[in-house]
Amino acid sequence: MAWRELGKKSVHASLSRTLNLIAASRDTALRNSFGGVKSNLLSPSVGHIRGYTSNSALLGDDTLNFLTNRFLIRRFHATPELLSSRRGDVLEEGGLKKHKKGKFRKKPENVKPPVEAPYVPPRLQKTTKSYSDKTVEIFEGMTTSELAKRCGQYPSTLQNILLNVGEKVGSEFDPLGIDVAELIAMEVGVNVKRLHSYEGSTVLPRAPVVTVMGHVDHGKTSLLDALRETSVAAKEAGGITQHIGAFVVGMSSGASITFLDTPGHAAFSAMRARGAAVTDIVVLVVAADDGVMPQTLEAMSHAKSANVPIVVAINKCDKPASDPERVKVQLASEGLPLEEMGGDVQVVEVSAVTKMGLDKLEEALLLQAELMDLKARVDGAAQAYVVEARLDKGRGPLVTALVKAGTLVCGQHVAVGAEWGKIRAIRDTAGKLTNRATPAMPVEIEGLKGLPMAGDDITVVDSEERARMLSAGRKKILEQDRLRKINEEKLAEPEPSEEEEFTRVELPIIVKGDVQGTVQAVTDSLKTLNSPQVFVNVIHVGVGAICQSDLDLAQAAGACIVGFNVRTPPNSVALAAAQANIKIKIHRVIYHLLEDVGNFIVEKAPGTYETEVAGEAHVLNIFELRGRSKAKGADVKIAGCRVTDGHVSRSCTMRLLRSGEVVFEGCCTSLKKETQDVETVNKGSECGLVLRDCCDFQIGDVIQCLHQVNKKPKFISSGNGAVRIEC
Repeated sequence: MAWRELGKKSVHASLSRTLNLIAASRDTALRNSFGGVKSNLLSPSVGHIRGYTSNSALLGDDTLNFLTNRFLIRRFHATPELLSSRRGDVLEEGGLKKHKKGKFRKKPENVKPPVEAPYVPPRLQKTTKSYSDKTVEIFEGMTTSELAKRCGQYPSTLQNILLNVGEKVGSEFDPLGIDVAELIAMEVGVNVKRLHSYEGSTVLPRAPVVTVMGHVDHGKTSLLDALRETSVAAKEAGGITQHIGAFVVGMSSGASITFLDTPGHAAFSAMRARGAAVTDIVVLVVAADDGVMPQTLEAMSHAKSANVPIVVAINKCDKPASDPERVKVQLASEGLPLEEMGGDVQVVEVSAVTKMGLDKLEEALLLQAELMDLKARVDGAAQAYVVEARLDKGRGPLVTALVKAGTLVCGQHVAVGAEWGKIRAIRDTAGKLTNRATPAMPVEIEGLKGLPMAGDDITVVDSEERARMLSAGRKKILEQDRLRKINEEKLAEPEPSEEEEFTRVELPIIVKGDVQGTVQAVTDSLKTLNSPQVFVNVIHVGVGAICQSDLDLAQAAGACIVGFNVRTPPNSVALAAAQANIKIKIHRVIYHLLEDVGNFIVEKAPGTYETEVAGEAHVLNIFELRGRSKAKGADVKIAGCRVTDGHVSRSCTMRLLRSGEVVFEGCCTSLKKETQDVETVNKGSECGLVLRDCCDFQIGDVIQCLHQVNKKPKFISSGNGAVRIEC
């Protein structure tokens, strides 16, 4: 320790001597440069040794006495010249100026300020896991490597997913089942399209699937009744079809044809599009006495978009006002190539009442089917799709299905859209139980856990667990798509102004229907009734009768319940709805439902207030009252008038017109008929009136009576069934 202390003292002593010599030399230089006067502002510079302090108070050394009253800094330069030379700055008369760096330049003086542009929010970037942007094709026996290429993933990623779904993981070149491939694709986040091969299967001719389309009340169902010798049209509510019906008709030649009957009302456009997508031939029914109508053109566009051949049936040719030639000209002008005009579209003149031309229609359909050479696979797992779905109180969810290929067998596990189940029973169109359904055969199946959407595919799977997994994955995709659509709609809608926020009211509605297709059609039609004043918000849709849970939801949301083709709720439910002041509207015809809801929306709308002229009066004479007392007020002028139009009311605003120009506008302080004060004077009567702060009357002036009118929106229904609210 002694040697260490001795070393420290020797180092400090040498350092002190060095600093004293530096200070002495710099003092001499400063004294010479400043004329022999030492500045108090300039202090000697103290060097810095890393890890070492030069504070003499800590050392107990008197060699640094000249620094005891000064604050030591790391580097304090004696002169501005030294500081500028060290930093590379330029010393000017006004002081130190920093050196200009490379890329920084002085801002020009004549630069204009930036223009204030409105803020544009950045576009939302799509996530990599989008459920609607990408669709891959899958098939039975495809390898993991090929599926990874189509999905844009590594094979190892798909093998991990394969392990999670409970499958055996092997090589990336091992074949996969089509159900497993769909599960993997859904987990990755892409949509799938199933491809089916007929290799090694038994392929046989099948019956054609014919969809009957056309305008409402043109006789589509009546024509089918004449073909199958039934009376379905008489049982329909309002005489119009409001569902998709599927049935098999045996022709006189021995052949059979599967018919799909679609509704013609404007509200069922989605049903017609679905019918055209699953059919082989479209029969376009046009009334000979009515001609081409909006739904006729819509049916033509659906058939063209689905690339389905058309056979035209001109119905009601037995009526005196029928003109088939005019209908043909109209169809040709709309771009439909008829055979009589060099095209390939067959035209048949028929009558559902007299059964005229039905044999020719049968020949035309069978000829078209023969040209198409329709065949289907009859063995293996079935491929089918949902035509309609409804909820039965005793049997549960019932699905009307049409088999495309294969054979649907009772007892199989199926995944239908986002639902699954085990087929408990299969019934044909006559309601008889059967064990299997072959291609082009419409059947009704029961046993599903939930109600699927119309148009969903029916997939036969190996086990209950596989069906449940497919259902869960599809539900997840549907939920993601629903949330994405809601976000897109919110981003697409313009932000309402303050006035719109106060004037537009929301009308929550709960929709209950008999089948899934009509529920969707009613929901879409109600959404078209949105207006700038009323927002129709369908908060819940369901299939089945109105129950207590619907009342609870309606009471919580303040909604009304709309029932279509459902039975009247029981007395307990009706009484509870009356006590909670919940309106229940039940209809069996789509016309009446839309009209009732439209009038209800008009009642809920706040309306807009506008100024209208309630009446006019012409000034015939002018009377003056002078010398009135202070109690009665100052002098006044009275206009003697005759009401020529409408009525004049004392509580309304008056406008004084002279030669068509507004001279004065204000309130009326007095209105008399003869000698009595009155509130209103009708057309043809004479009166005297006084306007506040107005004495400039002249004979011949016109006084208008103005009042505020609350104008409600109007419910408008067109001839083809389309409805709207016009404000």
